[in-house]
Amino acid sequence: MKHTAGQRAWKQIKRYRALFFMVLPALTYLVINNYLPMFGVVIAFKDYNYREGILGSDWIGFKNFEYLFKTTDAYIITRNTILYNGFFILLNTVLAVTVAILLNEIKHKFFSRLYQSVILLPYLISMVIVGYLGLSMLNVENGFINHHILPMLGIDPISWYSESKYWPYILTIVNVWKNIGYLCIIFLAAIIGIDHEYYEAATIDGASRWMQVRKITIPLIMPTITIMSLLAIGRIFYSDFGLFYQVPLNSGPLQPTTDVIDTYVYRGLVTLGDIGMSSAAGLYQSLVGFILVIVANYAVARRNRDQALF
Repeated sequence: MKHTAGQRAWKQIKRYRALFFMVLPALTYLVINNYLPMFGVVIAFKDYNYREGILGSDWIGFKNFEYLFKTTDAYIITRNTILYNGFFILLNTVLAVTVAILLNEIKHKFFSRLYQSVILLPYLISMVIVGYLGLSMLNVENGFINHHILPMLGIDPISWYSESKYWPYILTIVNVWKNIGYLCIIFLAAIIGIDHEYYEAATIDGASRWMQVRKITIPLIMPTITIMSLLAIGRIFYSDFGLFYQVPLNSGPLQPTTDVIDTYVYRGLVTLGDIGMSSAAGLYQSLVGFILVIVANYAVARRNRDQALF
């Protein structure tokens, strides 16, 4: 007797019902937290009215997008978002791979774990705390740099929160300090997974440590580097809100240098209460990120299919 597709599916469900019950809480959370809010995308095309609700608000098409991109700041915030994030992706990847290779050279277990913990610690610190740590370093009157470092160099105190020219460097340093540990641990795990026979054979052939890194380590962890880079590219239009808002302390004179799409939209939402414009910005960021991931993954797949994300 032949079973229909529905009967076979039901038989499989009954057979693995314990596993389905185990995955049910996570699946429920995924649907509630990630998929149900997608209904709110429609707000980007409406003049949202709290009293009327999402469905009752007036449909205005792409006017929220026009408001976002016709402002004089549209070019500045887009430029800052792309340049900062693009540079962060490149710099963090290079430094994280370098540090991971160096950590792999530490053979003593205690010191290896100690250094891994120390380098990961900044990633676990709240950006609010990081903002206050930055203030303790950069405060004009009694900050550590103005009070101790600059006098030793014969330099007058600098008003850090009023001069925007320093902030591309400050934000880069803070971003690297905070995020390199997370990437480093991922790359270190990939390096540890490499078979030691490759290195033993290379040593017998007389290859130096540098040659082993170039010819063995980097090529074998390249799939991990590619995946992490693709994921980062997908969020290139999203910025670390805490980095660009908390660390500069929302200082007005710094906004031409520190303002990105996320901080601009947040100020618009707080000042104007315009949820439609904020939703339009979020949808724009998501669509651009999705397109960038597809294009970048296609380029990787054309070169090496095994290193592509999908």
